[in-house]
Amino acid sequence: QVQLVESGGGLVQPGGSLRLSCAASGSTFSINVMGWYRQGPGKQRELVAAITRGGSSSYADSVKGRFTISRDNAKNTVYLQMNSLKAEDTAVYSCYGGSNFPLYWGQGTQVTVSS
Repeated sequence: QVQLVESGGGLVQPGGSLRLSCAASGSTFSINVMGWYRQGPGKQRELVAAITRGGSSSYADSVKGRFTISRDNAKNTVYLQMNSLKAEDTAVYSCYGGSNFPLYWGQGTQVTVSS
């Protein structure tokens, strides 16, 4: 079994930055891909970014150039650096781990972008 624990959400003004962290524990050998989904109010869940154990990353078009995903395999931790935040980035951000599809989920962390 794998546990994912997120941290780093909160309230930030438009144009500001936040960094989310997600630490995995347990049988982490089964995880190749880690990433982040988000779901804003009244919106569908969206895959924000993902990164493989080898470091290959991908992003939603809506966050390219503003968000950066990184991973520390020694710490089994994935990070999401979010810059130039916009009101439309407001959402619950959920970390996941898996291979071809998500197998494990974090509890979710709220990110609110508002002045």
